[in-house]
Amino acid sequence: MGVQDAPETLDDSTLIGQSLGSPESFAALFDRHADEIHRYAARRLGPEMADDVTGEVFLVAFRGRARYDRSWPDARPWLYGIATRIVAQHRRAERRRTAAMARVGVERPGGFDERSAERVTAEQLQPRLARALTRLNAGERDLLLLVAWADLTYEDAALALGVPVGTVRSRLHRLRVKMRRALGGTDPFAAEER
Repeated sequence: MGVQDAPETLDDSTLIGQSLGSPESFAALFDRHADEIHRYAARRLGPEMADDVTGEVFLVAFRGRARYDRSWPDARPWLYGIATRIVAQHRRAERRRTAAMARVGVERPGGFDERSAERVTAEQLQPRLARALTRLNAGERDLLLLVAWADLTYEDAALALGVPVGTVRSRLHRLRVKMRRALGGTDPFAAEER
């Protein structure tokens, strides 16, 4: 890399900027975020489609890197926005997967260190949660899963979806009420306050 800083010390915006003149430096962005995007895709569409979706996300990101808003030091919202649009192209597969989860429950992809009590509660709620997810419209489901599964802040979810933060807050409030009702009074957001 010569005089430049090591990729691991640079923020995403700087890496993307460097990749405009040195395309191979985009690989550091891939290395930094691919596993997270892959987990998100696997949860949305299943492990069989996650590799393809992850590849599509980074191909779209690479091709569109010149249009990246360099005022965002963290590219995660941008990448999740791309991932959400690609998932939208695969909605049929997502609906089938969610319906199957509602019937039998499905193991989550690895990488989670949850306490046993939380895991038992989540497993008990999973079929009802999956049924409730099938009743949401695509935009509601995208927002809920960006916040719940991708663990984006409200501000990052707003960036990913291209909407104001206030819109995210009001939509999540309505979603909270809807999901609590569908889950018999259990609040799926109880531990999460942003």
